[in-house]
Amino acid sequence: MDHSGHGMDMNMDLPPFTLARGLEWSADPFFLIGCLLGLALYAWGVLRLRRRGDSWPVGRMVFWTVGVLTIALVMCTKLNDYGMVMFSAHMVQHMVISMLSPILLLLGAPVTLALRALPTAPRGHKGPREVLLMLLHSRYMKIVTHPAFTIPLFIASLYGLYFTPLFDFLMESKTGHIAMMVHFLAVGLVFFWPIMGVDPGPHRPGYVMRMLELFAGMPFHAFFGIALMMASEPMISTYKNPPASLGIDALADQQAGGGIAWAFSEIPSVLVLIALVFQWYATEKRHARRTDRAADRDGDKELQAYNAYLASLNTRGQ
Repeated sequence: MDHSGHGMDMNMDLPPFTLARGLEWSADPFFLIGCLLGLALYAWGVLRLRRRGDSWPVGRMVFWTVGVLTIALVMCTKLNDYGMVMFSAHMVQHMVISMLSPILLLLGAPVTLALRALPTAPRGHKGPREVLLMLLHSRYMKIVTHPAFTIPLFIASLYGLYFTPLFDFLMESKTGHIAMMVHFLAVGLVFFWPIMGVDPGPHRPGYVMRMLELFAGMPFHAFFGIALMMASEPMISTYKNPPASLGIDALADQQAGGGIAWAFSEIPSVLVLIALVFQWYATEKRHARRTDRAADRDGDKELQAYNAYLASLNTRGQ
């Protein structure tokens, strides 16, 4: 189905939206190829590790696969067609691809898999693995993963897009619509990566700071949804005149979209907090094991020194 034209092709003549109709297959070629490529490359990496006798956690494979499938769910079904003419359907796409898909993909640890699976280039040469390492340690990556960049970008992707003519401009062409969805996914990835990503990154603060970063960005999604719900007229030109075949009111549809944005902001917060708690626990467990091993090696000199210190205090007090 062609999405060209005003983003709302009046010849689409879609019937009223139902969940069953929204989930019918209607693949966008760009995202279909991207999803298949993502699954294939990840599978290649896992198989390469297993052939040489290395393991890769099943949980990470599940997270990556489900993450890719969530992108396919909103971009390779009729939900994508309805999203061109219904603001509420578009907002479901936006919330999933910017706040759910990135979290699942990051928990799949694709960068770690690539670093382990890609062959090391001969001395004096640079292969894909070396280029990836250079990128991870580059100044550019330090900037784009810093909260001073990611939080404003996360907020601007809402207010700077929907409340300016930029959204209508992008929705005028299929290319613009694809670029916008890729942007949503990329923003979600760079926002959540430093907070709960498994992969190594240049900006990796402590767990308390990560929680603060999360809560610094999330309320703006809720405020955005409330602003849409409270509006007395349609605010986005693209959706002001929905096709008569849908049988919807533009303002009511906008308010529904605002409700989706408001409610959905809680979902990633809960998922990320759960992931952070598990990561924090795993880190503490690893630290405890290292401490125990060190104590076994040196006969627990640290504990002996501490006991000697307590004894000296006791002697001094007598």
